[in-house]
Amino acid sequence: MKNVLTIAGSDSSGGAGIQADLKTFSAHGVFGMSVITAVTAQNTQGVFAVQDIDPDIIAKQIDAIFQDIEVDAVKVGMVSQIPTIKIIAEKLKTYAPNKVVVDPVMVSKSGFHLLNPDAEKTLMEELLPLATVVTPNIPEAEVMTKLSIHTIEEMKEAAKAIYQMGAKNVLIKGGHHLEKDSTDILYTGEKFIPFTSPRIETKNTHGTGCTLSSAIASNLGRGLNVEQAIGEAKKYITIAIEHSLAIGKGVGPTHHFYSLYKKAGLLEE
Repeated sequence: MKNVLTIAGSDSSGGAGIQADLKTFSAHGVFGMSVITAVTAQNTQGVFAVQDIDPDIIAKQIDAIFQDIEVDAVKVGMVSQIPTIKIIAEKLKTYAPNKVVVDPVMVSKSGFHLLNPDAEKTLMEELLPLATVVTPNIPEAEVMTKLSIHTIEEMKEAAKAIYQMGAKNVLIKGGHHLEKDSTDILYTGEKFIPFTSPRIETKNTHGTGCTLSSAIASNLGRGLNVEQAIGEAKKYITIAIEHSLAIGKGVGPTHHFYSLYKKAGLLEE
């Protein structure tokens, strides 16, 4: 079994963050491990508080994993402070995992800033050059590039700009577009590859970014190449959104285990 590590924040409601990552890892048949960077008080209605974990504890968590267990891929999610970003980058350089997916989590769906604005530059300078794949959505890509993104061509221009920051591959997610289909654009440095899926009418999309990036990391850890890893992850998240869960009073989570539950006969007809 392959081993995949998530370095991210905790979501107390279980739909995003570390919890979504570990569910996604399990759904992909890889062994999930976690380094917690922050504890959030959140539910389907929003994020209400964040407490960052001391960077020294983050460093010790990373050491504990890498000094004992072979890590086949790493996903980096919520990293809100400059010291946190710097210690993660330092440790990734030290242990040099082959596959790193960076999901630049900046703002929650409810508008809560999960990345300190002062830390945006540090994230781009320190973590992007270590990324096998970076997975910004359109608002995040706009922050990173200072570009306005409304079309596929503008997504491509933004992907080029982010690639110049050092990431080996850039996947800009098109979920914030209003077109009939949802198109993500991968830029490899040599070519653009679109990944298109039907847009699903549901409000329950909590944790989609965390889930997609974790699915990509799982697939990379299992040995798929970047294009294959993203293609399979796109299929996975589409099914998870299609069968999302109406849990809570706000934006519910995706269904991480729908396909497995269906095969096991655990779903109610």
